[in-house]
Amino acid sequence: MIQRDTVELSDQQRLVRDSIREICADFNEAYWRERDRNGEYPYEFADALAEHGWFGALIPEEYGGAGMGTPETVVMMEEIAASGGGFSAAQSVHGGIYNSVSLVEYGSEDLKNDLLPKVASGEVSIQAFGLTEPNAGSDSTAIETRARKEGEEYVIDGQKIWTSRVDASDYLVLMARTTPREDVEKRTRGISMFLVDIDEALSNGALEIEPIEKTASNAVHSYECWFEGLRVPEDRLIGEEGRGFYQMLDGLNEERLVIAAECVGLGEAALDAGVAYANQREVFGRSIGTNQAIQHPLAAAYARVQAAKAVVYNGADAAASESGVDLGARANVAKYLASEAAFEAADAAVQTHGGFGIAREYDVERYFREARLTRLVPITQQLALNFLGENVLGMERSY
Repeated sequence: MIQRDTVELSDQQRLVRDSIREICADFNEAYWRERDRNGEYPYEFADALAEHGWFGALIPEEYGGAGMGTPETVVMMEEIAASGGGFSAAQSVHGGIYNSVSLVEYGSEDLKNDLLPKVASGEVSIQAFGLTEPNAGSDSTAIETRARKEGEEYVIDGQKIWTSRVDASDYLVLMARTTPREDVEKRTRGISMFLVDIDEALSNGALEIEPIEKTASNAVHSYECWFEGLRVPEDRLIGEEGRGFYQMLDGLNEERLVIAAECVGLGEAALDAGVAYANQREVFGRSIGTNQAIQHPLAAAYARVQAAKAVVYNGADAAASESGVDLGARANVAKYLASEAAFEAADAAVQTHGGFGIAREYDVERYFREARLTRLVPITQQLALNFLGENVLGMERSY
């Protein structure tokens, strides 16, 4: 095992680390390899986390949750990814932890009292989030899905794409326009947030889903969704009508830090596999790890991964402070560096394995596919740089 405990942790963080490591020990690389090969959601893993209350990590104690914050969740998600599950393992449960935050912050008391204790206990899940559309990717204000008020209900029609974990969720947090874009002063207004009962929508014929075939993160299924005449009670509106975009942005930087931690864990898993193979594989009577051509790429990748980790944990500490710091720069730097570091680590691990680098049994090809994905989601590397150029360096908006 490579040295991963390189940042100072609080007592609470160490407790999270040790607890998650204990759970992950029951789900080795072979488990995740088979989930990826067969395209199967890791229900056993999700159930184990739910049994120990981890889906309630960010839910306040008054609703049965753990009342934790970003410093704890970065540890949790890094550990899950580093355990051998990679980015897919972390993403398989990411939504179930973070999609409840909007409900905590903006849901009505009745809705919170009804659902949050069930989410915290693992009885129900809010794993899916519907925002992206065929014509609205990075420009999320361009969504065309409409929600029209009719009496005490909203009627929703539209289409979403790249909506993940619909098959593993009881509820979907759905973003829709309640006011057309051309009728609002700012394009960020007129978007609302709804909580949709997935089984009810499917049984009523108001929702159709189609899985998207993809080559990375196969254990976490993504769907194209069509909504036609979907009726949602007005008490399932989360927060204020027309303010959904701002509600979505609230906490986005903290979540981005956690995704960066998942990238760090992925990089560590790749390096662990690469170093182990370099030390074990012998050519010309000695291990290939004695050659600098093998050592240096792995060592350089390790340095980059640990540097990114320091930025992630520093940002997480800032998120928990009361200093009022702007997390935007920290979150985007962390996401950019962690994605790049994960990719370089996975690439070095594949190269170390030589021809076996593309053999499923060695896992590094899976890490490589996932590392490439991290440079695209939840935002591209270019968008992270756009943010830094405009908001940190003071340059003109480039898009």
